[in-house]
Amino acid sequence: MQEIGKYLLAAGGFAILLGLVLYFWGDKFTWLGNLPGDIRVEKENFKFYMPITTMIIISVLLSFILWILRKLF
Repeated sequence: MQEIGKYLLAAGGFAILLGLVLYFWGDKFTWLGNLPGDIRVEKENFKFYMPITTMIIISVLLSFILWILRKLF
């Protein structure tokens, strides 16, 4: 049970840190979600948006961060 508690505390700390970054410096990340490869279809009564490139970049970054954390601990 203590190990799960440690993971939850780490995830909560990361969420707080990410929230602070987005709150104070969110206007610096306007390019995120508007990358080439992100699909955007806007018609008169219909909007569709699928950020494929953004999802791939975030997935690669999170995988790299988790790989580094596993190597350190």
